[in-house]
Amino acid sequence: MRLVRLGHQPSRVADDIRAALASLGRGETVVGGVALIGARPIPSVRSVDAMVVMPRGVLIVLGVDLPDPAMKLEAPLTGPWKADGWPLPVPDKAMNPAAPKLALAELITRQLRPNVPAALPIGTILAVGPFVNEVDQPPTDVSGQVRVLHPTATHMLAATVSLAAASRACSVEEARTLLKTLAPEAQPLSDEMLAAEGFAGEAPETTEKILPPSPEKTDKIASPPPPPPPLRPPVVAPPPPAPVEVTTPVPRIAAAAPVRVPVTTKPRTVRWLPFAAIGLLAVLLVTAIVFAIGGTTGESAAPPVQVANGISLTQRAAASDGKCAAHAVGDLQASLQKTGCVSMRRASFEATVDGKPVAVSVAVVTFGDAAAAAAFKKAADTPGGGTVTDLAGETRKWSRTPHFDGTGAYLSAADGAEVRLALAAWFDQPSSAEDPALLRAARAGVTAKIS
Repeated sequence: MRLVRLGHQPSRVADDIRAALASLGRGETVVGGVALIGARPIPSVRSVDAMVVMPRGVLIVLGVDLPDPAMKLEAPLTGPWKADGWPLPVPDKAMNPAAPKLALAELITRQLRPNVPAALPIGTILAVGPFVNEVDQPPTDVSGQVRVLHPTATHMLAATVSLAAASRACSVEEARTLLKTLAPEAQPLSDEMLAAEGFAGEAPETTEKILPPSPEKTDKIASPPPPPPPLRPPVVAPPPPAPVEVTTPVPRIAAAAPVRVPVTTKPRTVRWLPFAAIGLLAVLLVTAIVFAIGGTTGESAAPPVQVANGISLTQRAAASDGKCAAHAVGDLQASLQKTGCVSMRRASFEATVDGKPVAVSVAVVTFGDAAAAAAFKKAADTPGGGTVTDLAGETRKWSRTPHFDGTGAYLSAADGAEVRLALAAWFDQPSSAEDPALLRAARAGVTAKIS
């Protein structure tokens, strides 16, 4: 992400905001985009801490200064805030300390919407400080386009990934036009600079967005896929040849004891049907042997491969299950035992990033509503809150053991009632949650399709 300083940032937490944005790195290694520090998105309003133009979304970053540090901040958007259980003072009969900033964000969003490509969402980050160890935001708020957080590198990364999640990246030309609207005084960036930040060279074709299951389409989503077509046409037995009639005289039988011997009144007919059945059985037996041999060496055994965010992912394992809690540990397992879920799809992929092999574990959990999904995502994003077990590790499908060890790069994304979790780790060396290469692989996992 490229930072462009335009003016003074109005909040006291500005230094933390700027440091968190700078930690995302230059270029599209992690998320990409351009952060306009101290921009005035609308001439009639004062400057804001940052306007962030990303390939897949636009973010308004506003600082909210608290009177003192806090260990836990309860921060509902439409209710009073509490720091460590104590109500916070509010200005001018406002609902909470963030109410004026939230109103400013809504005004900027309304004014900007006509100038922002329709496919790009506009999100808001309310960065609180001087220090907050934990922010408690209601699930209904988390499912929307506003995040309340203390601006650390990890929190800022999670917010940018979840809020800027358009189905396609905007083009270099669209990005240049938007940046000129937001900051006409800024020096224009070249096509090469914008392309390096992840903006598309030309307007890409619109792709279908992954949508959560809706009541009208539940039957389509939940129904199992149709069975695959047969690999070989069924063997059809040839029609039996015309019967050959052989007539023989009935022998005369003489015996001491009277024996009744039935006398045929019609000649006996010998048919070839039994021989045809034996031939059919032989053909079926040969076919079964061919399938047994070809099932492990044929083309159908090749693992599926897909490209996500420029990374080639080879699928090593995939499965779906309705018993979600059985495949989670820690607080996530307790959360799933309490709320349940509609389904859990898991997959394990192998990829190569920067010339090194990496393992990517993906879980897609679908809930009955967006509130349950938001609560689950919040538990998953909490450090030490547990995880979903890796499918290939659980079923011993890895040819070598990846170094997850609780230190892999983690990303999550929510779309309505669906939550996607991705964890990436190296095979041949220890992993780090802040490794840019692993974060690229995790981001590819978040957008990967599970076959």
